[in-house]
Amino acid sequence: MTREARAVPVRCLLAACVLMQPRVSSTELVAVQHPEGVVHGFLVLRTLAGETLADGDLIQTARGNRVTTRLVFHFRDGSLHDETAVFTQRREFRLISDHLVQRGPAFPRALDAMVDATNGHVVVRYTDDGKEKIEDQRMKVPLDLANGLVPTLLKNLRPDAPLSKVSMLMARPKPRLVTLEIERAGEDAFAVGESSRKATHYVVKVRIGGVTGLLAPLVGKQPPDTSVWILHGEAPAFVRSDGPLYVGGPVWRIDLVSPTWPTAAQATGSR
Repeated sequence: MTREARAVPVRCLLAACVLMQPRVSSTELVAVQHPEGVVHGFLVLRTLAGETLADGDLIQTARGNRVTTRLVFHFRDGSLHDETAVFTQRREFRLISDHLVQRGPAFPRALDAMVDATNGHVVVRYTDDGKEKIEDQRMKVPLDLANGLVPTLLKNLRPDAPLSKVSMLMARPKPRLVTLEIERAGEDAFAVGESSRKATHYVVKVRIGGVTGLLAPLVGKQPPDTSVWILHGEAPAFVRSDGPLYVGGPVWRIDLVSPTWPTAAQATGSR
């Protein structure tokens, strides 16, 4: 077979992808139903097999309509995941900035990504073959950018909403805008002590878009879905999530945890 003949299937596939490319669906700002306030929650990060990887904190402060939320995981192997998002909550949630730091053996590369959503300035510092590299770009970012805000947005969706879409900027490490499609996948039961509750299960799908997005599943580059469980009601709450912490990463589970106290004997012995 000649080189030209071998190239025909590839050209046909690319042409078909262009013709089949769906129209870009518009994303939407999420209306504020439940304003955010001061929060300090305790979290644990595990593999789906139950191995504990990291202990975490969700720390949130609010001044008027401006909210700062920070998610930190300290890994048992010394790695760190630290993300701080600043946003406003006037009628709709709008991101101001997001700063993500990942380093240590749990991650394939050290990453320091800063997104200024007010002017579209994106700076990604990362290591490649032991060398530090920088991606510094000005981008036109949409108003519904959801970096660091997904659990907050889910708490404010109507439980019966069939599908919602928001935007996210992913560092691959080169920054790229993608669409998150959020689907409601029913309700799942869980327990608090001996009390039974039901959480709404959301599935968050990453849509890369363009020819790259259409080819991604064919070459194994499509990011896995993320599942998030939200307890709706008078005061909605995050319950659990299963998803990757970085592009190309494994699916890890985030759960809420309660503080543990030393036993009476341990407390006496420590005096």
